[in-house]
Amino acid sequence: MYVHSEIDPEYPLYDPRWEHDACGTGFIAQVSGDASHYLVETALQALANLTHRGAQDADAETGDGAGLLTQIPKKLFYEDLLARHITAVDPDDLAVGMIFLPSQEHLPIANIQCRHIIEQTLNEVGLMLLSWRNPPIDYSLLGSRARKTAPSIVQVLLKCPRHLTAQQNDGKLYHARRLIEQRLEQARMKDCFIVSLSRTTIVYKGLLAPTELPRFYLDLLDPRYSSAFAIFHQRYSTNTFPSWSLAQPMRQLAHNGEINTIQGNLHWMKAREGTFFSPYWGSKMKDLLPVIQPGGSDSAQLDNALELLAHSGRDLLHSVQMLIPPAWEQDAELTGEQRAWCEYHAGITEPWDGPAALVFSDGHYVGAALDRNGLRPARYTLTSQGLLILASEAGVVPLEAHDVVEKGRLGPGEMIAVDLKHGVLLRDSEIKTVLAQRQPYQRWLERYLVRLADITQSSAPLLEASLDPTELFFRQQLFGYTHEDVEFVLRPMLTEQKEPIWSMGDDTPLAALSLQARDLSDYFQQRFAQVTNPPIDPLRERGVMSLDCYLGRRQNFLTESALHAQLIHLESPLMSESQLRIIGNLKADGFRTRTLNATFETAAGLVGFEAALERLEKEAVSAVADGATLLIVSDRAASPAFAPVPMLLAVGAVHQTLVRQGLRTYISLLCETAAAWNIHQIALLLGYGAEAVVPYLALAIVRALAGERHLEHLTKEQAAEMYLHVIEEGLRKVMARMGISTLRNIVGAGQFEIAGLDKAVLKRCFTGFAAHPGSVGFTQLAKQVIERCQGLEQPAERQEDSAASGRRNKLRDGGRYRFRRDAEYHAFNPLLVKTLQKAALSGESEDYQRFTGMVYQRPPTVLRDLFTFTETTSIPLEEVEPMEAIRARFVASAMSVGALSSEAHRTIAAAMNSIGGRNNTGEGGEDPEWYHEDMNGYPVSSKIKQVASARFGVTTEYLVRAEELEIKMAQGSKPGEGGQLPPIKVTQFIARLRHTAPQVALISPPPHHDIYSIEDLAQLIYDLRQVNPQARIGVKLVASSGVGTIAAGVAKAHADYVLISGHDGGTGASPLQSIKHAGISWERGLAETQQVLLRNGLRDRIKVRVDGGFKTGRDVIIGALLGAEEFGFGTAILVAIGCDMARQCHLNTCPTGIATQREDLR
Repeated sequence: MYVHSEIDPEYPLYDPRWEHDACGTGFIAQVSGDASHYLVETALQALANLTHRGAQDADAETGDGAGLLTQIPKKLFYEDLLARHITAVDPDDLAVGMIFLPSQEHLPIANIQCRHIIEQTLNEVGLMLLSWRNPPIDYSLLGSRARKTAPSIVQVLLKCPRHLTAQQNDGKLYHARRLIEQRLEQARMKDCFIVSLSRTTIVYKGLLAPTELPRFYLDLLDPRYSSAFAIFHQRYSTNTFPSWSLAQPMRQLAHNGEINTIQGNLHWMKAREGTFFSPYWGSKMKDLLPVIQPGGSDSAQLDNALELLAHSGRDLLHSVQMLIPPAWEQDAELTGEQRAWCEYHAGITEPWDGPAALVFSDGHYVGAALDRNGLRPARYTLTSQGLLILASEAGVVPLEAHDVVEKGRLGPGEMIAVDLKHGVLLRDSEIKTVLAQRQPYQRWLERYLVRLADITQSSAPLLEASLDPTELFFRQQLFGYTHEDVEFVLRPMLTEQKEPIWSMGDDTPLAALSLQARDLSDYFQQRFAQVTNPPIDPLRERGVMSLDCYLGRRQNFLTESALHAQLIHLESPLMSESQLRIIGNLKADGFRTRTLNATFETAAGLVGFEAALERLEKEAVSAVADGATLLIVSDRAASPAFAPVPMLLAVGAVHQTLVRQGLRTYISLLCETAAAWNIHQIALLLGYGAEAVVPYLALAIVRALAGERHLEHLTKEQAAEMYLHVIEEGLRKVMARMGISTLRNIVGAGQFEIAGLDKAVLKRCFTGFAAHPGSVGFTQLAKQVIERCQGLEQPAERQEDSAASGRRNKLRDGGRYRFRRDAEYHAFNPLLVKTLQKAALSGESEDYQRFTGMVYQRPPTVLRDLFTFTETTSIPLEEVEPMEAIRARFVASAMSVGALSSEAHRTIAAAMNSIGGRNNTGEGGEDPEWYHEDMNGYPVSSKIKQVASARFGVTTEYLVRAEELEIKMAQGSKPGEGGQLPPIKVTQFIARLRHTAPQVALISPPPHHDIYSIEDLAQLIYDLRQVNPQARIGVKLVASSGVGTIAAGVAKAHADYVLISGHDGGTGASPLQSIKHAGISWERGLAETQQVLLRNGLRDRIKVRVDGGFKTGRDVIIGALLGAEEFGFGTAILVAIGCDMARQCHLNTCPTGIATQREDLR
């Protein structure tokens, strides 16, 4: 039904799943419920005043979409019927459908077939077709793109059965539309779309600019077109091909923003469908499935879910609040009843969270709501004439001051509505109070909800028995722990009480290319929010975040009962061993536990490995059939003879099997594992289906570390509690990076990108999630586990050997985080560093060729290492772009004064200026004195001034001194997070540049707090251009699936260039898990950006720049072939001026003086 739901073979990297849109929206309502044409005219005026919040297609003629949702103007349609001598209908029985048919001019046969399907279906369900109507339309004003894709727009006028209630007729119309959609899908009629089919509301929309809407749909100018409300919407599409069907409003709502949680929402809706039952539908339920229509935008998909709820027994206000709840978990202002309502529904469904502002109507109610984050504007005015005007900004309707009775804005999680039937304005507190009193929610929770925290507090503390050192060492080896995992991950969590910080980026091979054994988690990268769906600030917006989760059988989504509250509440998905035992021994009704053994016989090899996965899947299904409600997947029984199944595969396989069989919501999935010890691994388990995790071996390790040097103050249980706390804080940062507020939206959502696993693994364990398939399959994964087990000695044997030698056991050092001989390869290894520095110092071609030879002969490390050039006919050197022009394409990537010493920063700037290139200030501003200084005759001021989220150092003078202004939306080494500068590096000088106090940690917010949408970015671009009209303005993004669609939005926002950064860029200080596990290769992101911009006709509007691990001319050529015109070098430049990759930038102890503020080292 929706267009572009399939991959375009000409542009294979464009994936419609990552389409985004933003917009301006709002509604006008007459509180009394009186309809008028004046109100429609006023709504059109308001829509026109939101034109600046939308965008145009590449043809500069076609708007991204605009529309109105109003009451059906029954007088207009009734008189139209009378003029055609159709009198067998009362206006109250009239229903109208707005339909986009395949073009009668270009697809006449399809047009006729679609009409036939619609007529036949309407007749089957008992709706009398009175007439087809061709609304008066002026196609001549369409832009070229809109005209080329324009449907034939028709209306169907229907008579509803008089013997049915209004609610029954609403249901019949909904059922009819879903049947029509199913049959159109079966007939492969992709160009037919039911815009609306209702007895109360109608939608007029299209690929139009706001001012074009009433000139296109001439009905809107007809004085007989009256309504008591009108929802209006102006779209800013960053998907590559704006379509008629995706213009808004949808059937019940219009949406400004983004549903960041959409991937998980869709997955769980599919998982629930097998359990759906409603007395309103009975056997017709199957006709309504799948609930979510493929190919729709996030707004359309939310509309699908809202419709189902609103037609299955809940009213519209209840349904909206259920899907878009407030941040109730920490809201002290909610009453006990209101909190009970929120918690009860939290056990039924996860939120559909934004940032989102919704306006909605079913003809009875019209209203608006903000999601829990409250990051989209929704301002309202109530006039003395009883008009309620709400919009994305104030002033969309000019009003005299004396006409304004009240004005305000919606806050996070708030709602406002008008009951048009009774003529009542409903405030947020009234709505929440009424909803909370509809059922005895509080009593149901008190009776059935089990809170683990209450049980734990009332039970005697259960101290865990410690493993002896030999047994602990043996278990670490069995599960693949390395020396780095203990010393660089677990120990810093205890010494620093936070996740470990690292520097200089990731220069190790992609997991799929590595010659070393790599943990399964290394094949996964965390997705992150940027621009259209901004990340959350976990420090400043902590109040909207929640780690709460619920365990147990989920009851039917479409009904409410006391048993819906029969769940176990956890304050965190992380559990200790004792808490797991408490749950296992729980005697309360409705909770039955089953444990699955996630091991396989090592001697059975690959056959045993795959048999174990099959056994786990079958046992999970059997457990559900036996009435189990809590399923624990455990690898505690692992030994050299019985190897552990990688827990992520086990959880993924079980989860996917239960989803496919419609059983997933009958049971909660827990995992008890030794195979997860860092934040990323635990986030993955949650992301692919686990609802709680017991990292028992990690807990044993941190208990063993307690009492050691620098940890003497910690008891074993304090160490365990601190470890769990650090992991919880890390999970919040992972969620924030993804733009997700609640852990319930992480579970089963698969918010990661998989690189290198083959299709068989993906299909069995990770179906439906973002992936770049490779060749690593079950065979290789099983072999790695088997070889690890076969090389182990039993603990008793190991203890005897250790005692005899007198040596302390030491784990393998994999060199994953820093270079180690005979371990993981590093692209900036010591030998290469010395070779590059020699070439930089000598300037000799021979030395440079020795350097490039080392790069070209390295083991495959990044995607471009797999590329080969096709031989072709050479051209004379004279025909090649001159060296001076090529050098002008080079930039020194953003590195701040603060991360670098001022000497290093000035040196790089002067060097780039000397060759006609450009240096980027990074986030730290610039000393104004440098504007007038030079080094060897070349300016030391940077031509590119960066504007980042904290605005450090950004002044008017700073902006006007720039040749380019770069808006940093993300950074390759830590996408979804802000920059950070440790307090030891914030000297008096640095504090002066950044306008802050010295010796204070400077942590920039992950989002720009004035950019929560693409139109906000367009506004900042406009504002910067007012300050410095001569500067080129660019936007820095980080490579990910979908980055091309965001780049298209950046082009529409009138930026001059877009920078695509790879995940392997450098950094002065970043969380270790961010460096290693966020973002993807620039090659993939750049290729997608090129394809998307070309597909959208936007490529000639914008320059494309790329950076991330660039070292040689070959890197530049590959970047150019993939679409870039400009190229950034970062770490390589630092190495060239003396950096020896000590990876101590974050410690302020750089031995070469490049990345330190210490005077004695510079």
